[in-house]
Amino acid sequence: MKTMLITTGPQGSGNHVFSKVFALHKQVYGWKDLLDKYWIAHDYEPFSDCWDMPSLLNSIDWTSMDYYVTSISCPYANKGTVTIPRYKDFIRSTQQLGIEIKVAIIGRDQTVLRYQQERVRDRYSYPDFEKQLDYLMEFNPTFISQELLYLYKGRYLKSLSKQLNFPIDYDNPLIDEILTEDANSKYFNKIQRTSLDKIVRNVSGLGD
Repeated sequence: MKTMLITTGPQGSGNHVFSKVFALHKQVYGWKDLLDKYWIAHDYEPFSDCWDMPSLLNSIDWTSMDYYVTSISCPYANKGTVTIPRYKDFIRSTQQLGIEIKVAIIGRDQTVLRYQQERVRDRYSYPDFEKQLDYLMEFNPTFISQELLYLYKGRYLKSLSKQLNFPIDYDNPLIDEILTEDANSKYFNKIQRTSLDKIVRNVSGLGD
């Protein structure tokens, strides 16, 4: 049965990086153009027009692949306009074509997410996505993590492939290249030792 994986999450949670790694597999129709660039606007995502007008799904040639992946953040920029994805219309239109829907919900550290949204979009938009969660939960989604992706890389993707029952090229050498720079690192600075650190170090035999 043909399968469509919808990867979605709050704006800035990691849609682009997951789009890259999911598009690596030869059996998956995904955002291949993104593999050659660090970032491309959502307007160029393969199914972007369908998110704006789900009826366009009927005009797609579904014979080339058995596995498809689309990425959408909530909210997203639709030709310069902040837009809430039409989840129900998109999913219903896809299912009417006889395509199975799988949903993967991306998560990211909540403090980093707030900082990122306020830095790039001038507002904390997570509540916009939170309002959509009850509907998305109807599809028994798999929750995926940007932090776990950067930490465990191919091992994490191998686990996700089994959880999602979806092909992921977790051994591809490009994965290390894609994940070279942790997107969270710019938000962190080392802190001074705390009083608790002294206790832990003593227990560990390290002294002060």
